[in-house]
Amino acid sequence: MRFLLAILLAGLLTGCSDDPKPAAKKAPAEPPAPISGRQAFQYVYGSARIWAADAQPLTIRSINVEGVKREPGKAGAWEVVFVSESNANARAYTWSAVENETVHQGVFPGSRQRWSPGGAEKPFVATEIRVDTPEALEIATKASEEFLQKPGTKPPVNFLLDVSGRFPGPTWKVMWGNTVSSAAYVVTVDGNSGKLLSKE
Repeated sequence: MRFLLAILLAGLLTGCSDDPKPAAKKAPAEPPAPISGRQAFQYVYGSARIWAADAQPLTIRSINVEGVKREPGKAGAWEVVFVSESNANARAYTWSAVENETVHQGVFPGSRQRWSPGGAEKPFVATEIRVDTPEALEIATKASEEFLQKPGTKPPVNFLLDVSGRFPGPTWKVMWGNTVSSAAYVVTVDGNSGKLLSKE
């Protein structure tokens, strides 16, 4: 009996004397990365079609957010507004690389708003988005040499895709500024063909 107790005690002491294994180091988290306009659209499109089977995009716009590294033609957050003729509603979906006071991380649906056809902005078919924002920015930059060579700091670039009365199909507005009306310079690129349509 004493012999067994001695063995058990020796085993306990040996177990206690072993150095604890160091905790496995976690790999550093990847920094939040921006994505292009068409990527953002693809992320939110499935959720919009669950909401309404006939959902069609009305606008796609970039949102500059803090804490996300800037990359040409990409943004840390995007908003896509969809409309449904069957239920006469519009609904905005956002995608964001980060969580903050204005946007939620990942895909997030907004509230429904009343909508009816006939407004200034018209819905378009998803397959018409053939030109992505990095390509649109490249086209716009080449067309904007005179503006970009002027002295002074230029506002951050933003993007807006919509169908307005001026052009028949969806167009990317590449804006040095926040909105079309307040931007220092705007270049319009056809969202289907990549053709330069206007610069102002």
